[in-house]
Amino acid sequence: MNLFDLTGRTAVVTGCRRGIGLAMADALAAAGADIIGVSAALEDGGSEVARRVEAHGRAFTPHRVDLADRAAVAAFAAALGPVDILVNNAGTIRRAPAAEHSDADWDLVLEVDLSAQFVLAREVGRGMLQRGRGRIIFTASMLSFQGGVNVPGYAAAKSGIAGLTRALANEWAGRGVNVNAIAPGYIATDNTQALQDQPERNKAILDRIPAGRWGRPEDIAGATVFLASDAAAYVHGTILAVDGGWLAR
Repeated sequence: MNLFDLTGRTAVVTGCRRGIGLAMADALAAAGADIIGVSAALEDGGSEVARRVEAHGRAFTPHRVDLADRAAVAAFAAALGPVDILVNNAGTIRRAPAAEHSDADWDLVLEVDLSAQFVLAREVGRGMLQRGRGRIIFTASMLSFQGGVNVPGYAAAKSGIAGLTRALANEWAGRGVNVNAIAPGYIATDNTQALQDQPERNKAILDRIPAGRWGRPEDIAGATVFLASDAAAYVHGTILAVDGGWLAR
């Protein structure tokens, strides 16, 4: 089981304040990693993510960064010390039919969900390449495989994340840096609350999931630790679906 031990490693987790990011940070800390947490609204002290990480005896360092601000993202990355694991999880979503989807919503979603992810991967990845070791984990989506409904910007961004994962893996796998992604299925979080609140849509989703339930953020924990660990040493460019069987249906 030492393959999954992350003791002595430092992980950056974006979007760590709640939902999937919170569960990821908690799981990595439980496996032994110190956490640098990033969120646009992250508290300086007393946050839930800090409490969980510190309960595992690990260090937590908070950073409030607006991922829609390219300059702020670059400045944050430039100030970082050595990072062993980068979890590019933060994201946003805007729901509207394509014919009514505004330029402002499109630009925001693409900036947060794709461009900021690339900037962080590029800047943090550069140091990993110099050291010859590192793990980068993106949060993809079921919409990395499918088109979705009323979320054209989000579908485009998450499809881009799938391509970016493969592109970076092609360049960096031979230099000691593993780049992979996790594609969560329908997870009960704030981002999916609108779907949960629509009886017909909620039923349609549940009817398709072989596991028969919405996922929980904690369902992503094991995949995160796996891809961050030595157990995944020969895993490159994969998009690991954690979806209750959604894609198999």
